[in-house]
Amino acid sequence: MNKSRPLFILSPCGTSLLTNTAEQEERALVFRYSNASLIDTIPPEHKKILERIVQRAENTLLSAGMETAAKLSAELNGIIHIYNHRMPANPGRNFHQLLCTDTWLGEQTARLVKMWLTTKGFTADIRKQKDLQTAELASFQLALSDIVSWMQSDMEKWKETHRVIFNLTGGFKSVQGFLQTLAMFYADEAVYIFETGNTLMRIPRLPVEMKAPDVMKNHFDFFRKLHIGMGNLIPPSDIPESMLIIMDDGICLSPWGELIWEQNRHKLYSMRVYPPPCDFVRPGARFMDSVKMLSSDRRRHINEKIDDLCLFWLHRNNGKPYNPVSLDFKELKGNPAPPSTHECDAWAEHGGKRIFMHIESGTNGNKVLVLDRLGDHLK
Repeated sequence: MNKSRPLFILSPCGTSLLTNTAEQEERALVFRYSNASLIDTIPPEHKKILERIVQRAENTLLSAGMETAAKLSAELNGIIHIYNHRMPANPGRNFHQLLCTDTWLGEQTARLVKMWLTTKGFTADIRKQKDLQTAELASFQLALSDIVSWMQSDMEKWKETHRVIFNLTGGFKSVQGFLQTLAMFYADEAVYIFETGNTLMRIPRLPVEMKAPDVMKNHFDFFRKLHIGMGNLIPPSDIPESMLIIMDDGICLSPWGELIWEQNRHKLYSMRVYPPPCDFVRPGARFMDSVKMLSSDRRRHINEKIDDLCLFWLHRNNGKPYNPVSLDFKELKGNPAPPSTHECDAWAEHGGKRIFMHIESGTNGNKVLVLDRLGDHLK
């Protein structure tokens, strides 16, 4: 593996910077309010103390060199060890992704870590993950599932140009353990600092691939519906509970279910063009013929567009617009391709293709989107 590539370093952020700069009697407040989303929900007398802790940490870190910063922050300790305690010649070519909770203290800690990195010339950004705190288990699991989706869409792109490292020295243990598993699929290596604080342990990516179990193949339509957010389903009895989160208002994929789905979705989508996973989008008489000679990669594109069209129609019926640029659903002008009245992008490269469709009334009186054919852009 070419280690001369620039680095993409993912670092989950905890609150070690604040506890390390807080006075002994102040630390209990950091732990007490670690899950508080908004500073204004904290009693005024405690809010004032926490703001003082954050300001003290900022002042201390602003003047800190590498050795001091490593002692103050677990996240920076891991990062500084990755660089062997030496500034790289061109720090700006490396990208630091900081992952923090959507809590006030979590965001403040990530902000200070980012501040130190950018003042040293590094490129850094913060991802504030909704519900990434353990006060409520169901919400925490949804946050982990969202992280899987984010990594599936972003990490493969970063790996084309960067060496991806998961720095798991900082952050909360519940998040560290989950990211350690994800590192086997999305990182080139994961790193830790031993408790002595002086030795960096590197774990290279293992040749692991999550194989689609038979249950996913046998219930592909069920998992696909969950993927597009149709969670008001009754799960088949032979689906392991570990793959699902069951809530009062429906079900969704658990973090592990999401991981298995994302690791295998492209392969399953490439096998053939499937019927839409919703009854308000359906193929017309000519549609399946128009897509039967496609390559595996193009079949995947069509299945993903069908998912997007189901999402588009589902949100339209709920009064919540959904029309990403990649879909570009729009009405045809001048009746150029009857019976089609609308079109959307199938793919844009190599001349591009469009999916043409029209709207009919369904048996229950609702509007149904009928897919007519895959074709070239209209002139």
